[in-house]
Amino acid sequence: MKKFISLFLAVCAALPLFSQQRGKIHIPDLNGYVTLQCDFHMHTVFSDGTVWPTVRVDEAVREGLDAISITEHLESRRYLQETERLSNLSFRALSHNISYEIAEPYAKERGIILIRGSEITRAMPPGHHNAIFLTNSDELNKPEYMDAFRAAKAQNAFFFWNHPGWVSQQPDTTKWWPEHTQLLEQGMMHGIEVVNGPYYPEAHRWCLEKNLTMIGVSDAHAPVSPFAPGKHRTITLVFAKERTEAAIREALFERRTAIYHENFIIGEEKYLKELFEKALEWNMRVNNNIVTVSVTNNSDLVFHLNKTNHDPRLTYFRNTSIEPFTIAPQSTRSFTVRLLDGLQSGDVNFRVENFLTQPDQGMDYTLKISL
Repeated sequence: MKKFISLFLAVCAALPLFSQQRGKIHIPDLNGYVTLQCDFHMHTVFSDGTVWPTVRVDEAVREGLDAISITEHLESRRYLQETERLSNLSFRALSHNISYEIAEPYAKERGIILIRGSEITRAMPPGHHNAIFLTNSDELNKPEYMDAFRAAKAQNAFFFWNHPGWVSQQPDTTKWWPEHTQLLEQGMMHGIEVVNGPYYPEAHRWCLEKNLTMIGVSDAHAPVSPFAPGKHRTITLVFAKERTEAAIREALFERRTAIYHENFIIGEEKYLKELFEKALEWNMRVNNNIVTVSVTNNSDLVFHLNKTNHDPRLTYFRNTSIEPFTIAPQSTRSFTVRLLDGLQSGDVNFRVENFLTQPDQGMDYTLKISL
């Protein structure tokens, strides 16, 4: 065991850790909740990743994340097998808890909430699923997938279906199988990855229809290099009562999440609407029949607005899908609203194109205007 750890420490020492902190992406809290930035799916050398577990902690610190889960494949330990072949040492008896046990004290020291998890890796159906908030990953190492799920359920795990539209398992269509209905009915599916690499609109729809939690992840295998300004990994925003593992667990079971993917926020309308309102500050100045609207974005999010159906006696920003009215992070922008034909008040209707509250559909919003 000591020889194995020394070998991998030597390998990982050659990798760039990029441990400097960039700082948290500023995303507003909601009423009664703190907005936590989390990634619940990643790998290390103890399955098919290429980094040591503590590197995942350093990456999380650099990106300002609050919580991560290292979810090694139970059935695939590619790099352990390769190391056995090269070294003539045996690592097959290593616990499936080893990544957590190595990373946990370091995560605690660096202020990262580390959640114990594992990936149940099977062919479709049912595909790959993560179980997190485990107490012992070894108990999930079962030949039959339902036995693995039952072992995780006995530990009060939170389950989510990984990359449901992954072309290696569903090359023609993103399909919901009878096996998924069985898992759902038996309390062994609580969420779905709506984003893992690509965005899966089918998974978005299933979450809304079946009351499942929306999850977005990096599924990192290689080292995560520092992002350019304005870029970030895909994360799950968890609206938790406090910054603790127990509060994250409660929020996930209550479906209080959204996904931050590229410039998109994806989630239920009640959370996205409040997030939108918390991020932006509106001020209006009236001059005759013209209202000048100034909007200040106090967040690090970007907003793309396109006007929708409205009273033709109101005129306001141009409407093109190619060039929406964009509010950049930490900026102020203004537009004018003209009220014609004696109109004294009205509704400025628009769609926030990058706030997806339905599959591939932005969030509609109305701003009240009066002279």
